[in-house]
Amino acid sequence: MSLFNKYNKEIELFVKVCHRLANNMFVTGFGGNMAWKLDDDVILITPTQMNKGDITKKDLVFLNMAGDTLGGTKRPTGEKPMYLEFFNKRSDITSVVHCHPPCVCATAILEDESILMRPYYPETVTEVGPVPTVPYGEPLTLQLAENFAPFLQKYNSFIMKNHGLVTMTTGDIYWTLLTVELLESSVNSILKAMSVGSLKELSKEALTNLGNVMKTRDLPLFGAPGINKTLEGMYF
Repeated sequence: MSLFNKYNKEIELFVKVCHRLANNMFVTGFGGNMAWKLDDDVILITPTQMNKGDITKKDLVFLNMAGDTLGGTKRPTGEKPMYLEFFNKRSDITSVVHCHPPCVCATAILEDESILMRPYYPETVTEVGPVPTVPYGEPLTLQLAENFAPFLQKYNSFIMKNHGLVTMTTGDIYWTLLTVELLESSVNSILKAMSVGSLKELSKEALTNLGNVMKTRDLPLFGAPGINKTLEGMYF
């Protein structure tokens, strides 16, 4: 059985997410890419130089963890080294989306890199977590992938300086998309609030209580397993 037949259901969801990213204008031109680890040595990834709104099943590529092509006729995204780094260094991660949501990308060019490291909304705190800024690296290079090293074990979402967003989760590709949409909506409100006044953070006590919410909902703490001990400890 071919990988395209074996993972047909996952492929359909993957294409749906590609199209929704494009419809949301979170990706434009050939920008953005994403990958989903379907098995221990099977990664589904977007092709290079295609608008995500145009992608169909036949355009997708399967890789193994060494980066070799297992299926598909197109070349994988040029950001392949970045994804291999993610999956090799974070074995708990299942899916990753790199895109350019307008409001989130606005924070990528702010001098203040701490804005998304602070807690403002319960849902964003429990489903996205703190978002650090990764130093700028030339796209499509190993250097860009290596720039994540100081942050990769502790966080699940990252602002790429002067570039865009990377979000990874332990869930499927659709859950990662929903996480991206939540962050973009939150940042939209944060930027509007900043334009008229000062921001009001959630308290440490509130975050302690939100840690209880995460346990009730069976949401894992962000970062590699065991790295972070408490939700409030990630912010305070």
